[in-house]
Amino acid sequence: MQTAVYNSPILQMTRRSSRLRWALCLCVLVSQLCFASDWRDPVSQLAAKISAATGPGVVALEINNHSSMGSADTEEIRRELVALLAASGVRVWQPDQAAATIKLTLSENLQEYVWVAEIQAGVTDSKVLLVSSPRTTFEAVASNAPPVTIRATALVSQVDPILDTALVQNNPPRIVVLGRSAVTIQEFSNQRWSIIQSLPITSPTPLPRDARGRIFLRKDRLFDAYLPGLICHSTNSSPLAMRCAPSEDPWPLQEQGPSAFFSPARNFFPGALIPGIGKQNSAPPFYSAAAIPRANYSLWIFAGLDGQVHLLDGINQQVLGKVHWGSNVAAVHPACRPDSLVLADAADSEPSESIQAFEFADREPAAVSPRMAINGSITALWSTPTADGAIAVYKNSSTGNYEALQLNLDCGR
Repeated sequence: MQTAVYNSPILQMTRRSSRLRWALCLCVLVSQLCFASDWRDPVSQLAAKISAATGPGVVALEINNHSSMGSADTEEIRRELVALLAASGVRVWQPDQAAATIKLTLSENLQEYVWVAEIQAGVTDSKVLLVSSPRTTFEAVASNAPPVTIRATALVSQVDPILDTALVQNNPPRIVVLGRSAVTIQEFSNQRWSIIQSLPITSPTPLPRDARGRIFLRKDRLFDAYLPGLICHSTNSSPLAMRCAPSEDPWPLQEQGPSAFFSPARNFFPGALIPGIGKQNSAPPFYSAAAIPRANYSLWIFAGLDGQVHLLDGINQQVLGKVHWGSNVAAVHPACRPDSLVLADAADSEPSESIQAFEFADREPAAVSPRMAINGSITALWSTPTADGAIAVYKNSSTGNYEALQLNLDCGR
């Protein structure tokens, strides 16, 4: 057996390796210093304001991140803030031993980070502190998720306006179609939908000319139908019956979450929300809304009457001045993507329109699908109950019929 022989180290390689280690150490050090300088100023401002407001003592600290920064940034801000407060005589400890509670909310808009600290000492003593910091440009991260394609499945077509539809998982399949004058129950057989029952809509006052409506399937009855100034409830036994009555109740914006009052004489939501989105009880008047769930909150997108896209996160309201969509938005969460996407319509060249999918990685929409052309004007775009798709309704410019489509998102096509 031969004795193993090892080569002597090559001096040039040793020096190169040493330089590489020093370079790596320097990169780590610089990145840490750069990170610290990013938050040093707003954290210092906030610590000074808190210590001036509370004085020396024991406080409890709760941080809620409503911004796009990650958990590592949030934890770094917490550690730096706790250290600076301790240097000022303010000790962060358990709530049951604290003289005051500090609730810090980290939020943002398109230009800056906005941090709001609510200090509660006792029952009546409350203070609100605010600091802001400009956002840098290197934080946007390109999405590595696959692109998507919008797949449209034709549902029903009819001369009378379609306001909304809901698919019922029966065998054979059924669909509930909300119109201006009736709710029809249709069944799919022989490769076509056929009306098996029509329930007239009775209203003491005429509906607006451009009326809109929503229909929601229920567990204790088949559906509830919402129209301007009117709500209709069905029974759950066959043959179905339906009762309509004047109502000022708000419409659900989705299966779970806030509801919004709808103008009884117009075709939009004035903006009042029940319950609110966080601390925001109203939005600008809007035509439609979509919610993008985040880790600690939901980002709501509103298509406003002013032609602008508005964002609400429970604390801040933002306007996307450079985004020009139509009046319809809907949230869809495809199985192949980690986050929900937003479908939005856009007027191309009359009388045609299009629908496109967008992601909101950093509160600025980025298109992730080609535009799907629509041969007509879109009159409704609503998320399905499970938000895995959407229902689009348009008036076909060739036939004059109203047609309902089910939209789903496919990845990698």
